[in-house]
Amino acid sequence: MPDSGMPARPDLGMLAGRLLFAVQRELFTALAAEGFGDLSPRHGAVLAYLGPDGARATELSRLSGRRKQVIGAMVDELETLGYVERRPDPADRRAKLVCPTERGQAVIGASARILAGIEDRHARRLGRSEYEEFKRVLAEVTDEQRHFAGQ
Repeated sequence: MPDSGMPARPDLGMLAGRLLFAVQRELFTALAAEGFGDLSPRHGAVLAYLGPDGARATELSRLSGRRKQVIGAMVDELETLGYVERRPDPADRRAKLVCPTERGQAVIGASARILAGIEDRHARRLGRSEYEEFKRVLAEVTDEQRHFAGQ
């Protein structure tokens, strides 16, 4: 077989991408089956980091690692779809909070349940302690990489 130029062992970026895309595919397929088919994986940069009291777009940008302009565009889309609304920040009336609507809270809850099922499946297969160690190390590598990249 000719050399395709692909490494024999995938590098960190390839593995992280494969994991991300596979989790997103399963999550958003399940969400669509539950009536949230108008969402796409890109919306996760907002919804995954949104608490019940909302967050500023700058905070969503920092947490997700996405540019503020990208977050703003996603918030616009999610607002049009009925998942979020902008409200004045009680701590600073000049600032706006992105807050989940009732539909937004429903999809956040459904996502948490679906993701817990995915994690449980992996924890059962690997063993709970091995899976927790994997997550701990993955979080450490992720934090270090984000720090190095200036995020």
